Amino acid sequence: MSTTAVKESTPKSKSDFITPDWHQHANPIQKFGTVVPDLPIGLDEKVRLEVTKRLNLLLADTATLRDLYKKSHWQVGGPTFYQLHLLFDKHYGEQAELIDTIAERIQILGGVAVALSQDIAEHTRLERAPRDREEVPVIITRLLEAHNFIAKEAREFARRASELGDDGTNDMLVSDVLRTNEMQIWFVSEHLVEMPLTRAK
Repeated sequence: MSTTAVKESTPKSKSDFITPDWHQHANPIQKFGTVVPDLPIGLDEKVRLEVTKRLNLLLADTATLRDLYKKSHWQVGGPTFYQLHLLFDKHYGEQAELIDTIAERIQILGGVAVALSQDIAEHTRLERAPRDREEVPVIITRLLEAHNFIAKEAREFARRASELGDDGTNDMLVSDVLRTNEMQIWFVSEHLVEMPLTRAK
């Protein structure tokens, strides 16, 4: 290969390179806590503001419960380790699906879904679990307390959404949030029932 050919294929300046333009910054396109003013979904801005604010609280609570399930999945021990290890991971996945459902509902209503862990920690109403590893009955109790709070909130919120004429949010709260939590409560709470294993009382 000649020297001339090498020189011709060598980029001459920065503009000759294909590189990602990754130093971009701009103002937000929408502030958190607002909704798109004119959205053609048949719900007033005032209604959507109230609903998205409350949905973000529920989203933060659900994300906290999801993470509590992962913590429990990692740290559970004892004779029921295998069953609970698998059950907690299954419930983690179901809560993760709920998070996506709630977040998408917020966006559908023209709002901005809370997303980062720091923001979730600021918004959740659930008590923070300790970093320590705990006994199985305590782990389960902590999960059930979180479920109980979310189930109560979902019921009350569903009634309010119905009053506001937001049938989509009402349906999501009952069909997705409430029913998923009720099913998980059933599966988890049975592990706190004292039952004979080999001989009836």
